[in-house]
Amino acid sequence: MVLRNPRSPRWRRALGVVVATLALTGGLTGTQVAAAQDNPYQRGPDPTEQSIEAPRGPFSVAETRVSSLVSGFGGGTIYYPTDTSQGTFGAVAIAPGYTADQSSMSWYGPRLASQGFVVFTIDTNSRYDQPASRGDQLLAALDYLVQRSSVRDRIDGQRLGVMGHSMGGGGSLEAADDRPGLQAAIPLTGWNLRKNFSSVRVPTLVVGAENDSVAPVSSHSEPFYASLPSTLDKAYLELDNASHFAPNVSNTTIAKYSISWLKLFIDNDTRYAQFLCPAPDDREISEYRETCPYSP
Repeated sequence: MVLRNPRSPRWRRALGVVVATLALTGGLTGTQVAAAQDNPYQRGPDPTEQSIEAPRGPFSVAETRVSSLVSGFGGGTIYYPTDTSQGTFGAVAIAPGYTADQSSMSWYGPRLASQGFVVFTIDTNSRYDQPASRGDQLLAALDYLVQRSSVRDRIDGQRLGVMGHSMGGGGSLEAADDRPGLQAAIPLTGWNLRKNFSSVRVPTLVVGAENDSVAPVSSHSEPFYASLPSTLDKAYLELDNASHFAPNVSNTTIAKYSISWLKLFIDNDTRYAQFLCPAPDDREISEYRETCPYSP
C-alpha cells in the first residue's frame, strides 16, 4: 500500500515499523535510528512538569496588532516567537465568548507563543456572533495568518489549530468540523446549541468547568465530548470547583494541558504525550477522560 501523506498517522506508524525492523536486523545503527525518528516540527528543550506549568516558556515573544478593518473577523493580536533559527512554527487562533473581546483571552498569547507557537487572539465581527459564525471567523483568522499577516513566513500553514471560550469554544468545534485538515481543537467551557459533532476528525481536547452555570458540563462539554467519534484522539478535562469564566484568567491547569495537546498534535511532539497519557492525577481536575494511546 502506498501511503502518500507523511503527516498521516498511518504513514508514521509504517515508518516506525520499518525503522524498528531495520534496527533489529542490523540494518541501522543506533545513531541512524535516532535520525530516522527525528521530528522536524519539534521545537524547544525537553519538557518537564515545571516547564509546562511556568508562566513563560523558552522562546522570547513579540506581538503585533491586526486592524479591525480586515475581512472575515474583527482584527486581533498576534503573538509570535522572535527566534527564527529553528524554522517555522505551528499556529493557533483563539476566539472569545459572547459579548467578550480578545482581552478576555489575551493571557494565552504570550503563554502559548513562548512555548513555540504563533498565537492569534481575535475579536469577532460582533460581540453577539453565535458559535457557527465564530467558527468561520477562526478559520478566516488562520487564513489571514498564513496568507497575509506580517509573520506568515514564520508559520507552517499545515500545522494549525483553534481554541475558544464559551461561544468561541463552540466555534472551535464548528471550525474543526468545517476544516478537518486542522491539527488540534480546544473548546474551553464551550457553549453551543448544537450537540452532535460526530463528523469531527480533528484531535480535540474538551475543557469543562465543574461549577459552570452558563454552559453546564451536563448539557455542553460532556455531550460535545461524547458525540466525538470514539476512534478520534480526544480528551475531556473538567476543572475542579471552577466556573464558566475560569478560562478568562491565567490558569496553570488549562495552560499545561493545552500546551501538551497542541505540542502533541500540531507539532507531532511525542515528548508531551507523558502529560496526557495515562490520564493525569491532578487535584485541579475533577474528571478526566481520554482515548489513549494517541497517534499524533
